[in-house]
Amino acid sequence: MIDYLEIPKPHKQNYPYELFFDLSPDLLCIAGFDGYFKKVNRAVSDLLGYTTEELYARPINEFVFHSDKEITTSARSSLTNSLPLLHFENRYTTKSGEIVWLSWTSLPIDTDKLIFAIAKNITYKKQLEEERNQMLSQLTTLNNDLKQLTYTTSHDLRSPVNNLLSIFNLIDLSRIEDEETVSLLDILKTCSKGIKETLNNFIDRISDSEAIRSNLEVVDFEECLSNVLISINSWLQASNAVLNVDFSKAPSARFNKAYMESIFLNLVTNAIKYARPGVPPIISIYSKVEDGKNQLVIKDNGRGFDLEKIGNRLFGFHQQFHNQTNSDSKGIGLYLVHNHVTRLGGKITVQSVVDQGSAFTITFGNAQ
Repeated sequence: MIDYLEIPKPHKQNYPYELFFDLSPDLLCIAGFDGYFKKVNRAVSDLLGYTTEELYARPINEFVFHSDKEITTSARSSLTNSLPLLHFENRYTTKSGEIVWLSWTSLPIDTDKLIFAIAKNITYKKQLEEERNQMLSQLTTLNNDLKQLTYTTSHDLRSPVNNLLSIFNLIDLSRIEDEETVSLLDILKTCSKGIKETLNNFIDRISDSEAIRSNLEVVDFEECLSNVLISINSWLQASNAVLNVDFSKAPSARFNKAYMESIFLNLVTNAIKYARPGVPPIISIYSKVEDGKNQLVIKDNGRGFDLEKIGNRLFGFHQQFHNQTNSDSKGIGLYLVHNHVTRLGGKITVQSVVDQGSAFTITFGNAQ
């Protein structure tokens, strides 16, 4: 709501200076060195809710919010010692009991023992700052809680994985005659070891997340992809997925290995989860060099996205676009991929057409 001032008719005796004084939306004041208002404009009365007579009759400090009286007295002391005051902020209490924030610019005139001051109402700004600080505090608390939850989950999951590995060690594979069963048990054991290693690495990473930035190395694409494919081998076979891989143009990039494996894992499994019904997934993974920077492309022939509809939500946290057909979707995979890439100075873009597939292109921040 905009409050409009009623414009008084100008008279010869108060035009133009008195009229300017009265019409200003800022708070204009003339105060004496004795601590009393000598003259205030209409904006002061409107904001504080007092008549000019009430404002002139009481010391200025009586209108100041009790917690700010001391600093206001100190600031006024500086003014009476010929020191101007710039952008001084304090709170006043209105006649109705409301607290308002004011930002003052004041200039003393020693010869007249007067202080000329202009104030702006910054209450709304202070409210926004308070809301922002509360949100930052809440985000800090949530971040710490999430970090603790991640620690606990990662740590506690290691126990059942270790138990599983212990069971595999107790199994005498030589007594099992069926070769397919032996092969499946071997795959399960390998996957369990992979889970244990992933959990251990994850705990190490969150113990000192800033170390990720310095833990850059030459990451071999083929090695990282092979580690991921071993862990999802049975899923690949069950989906009849076809992989076309070519890293000949850029076999590696300077990146974080754990992040690289997470990127491969999320984008490859997404290509499988969101394959078109009745159409085996075809996943092309290849590298190239553009403008001196190594790029990695992961392309599929799956369901794709309506990018115009989705907009910038594609890489958002807990965003689900095909959840009506896939209960396994949690809306976290693409968020993690985007976070891994951008945190280390890279960029990820996507091209996608509904029912034709998607192509994710990762540009690494450091050229090989």
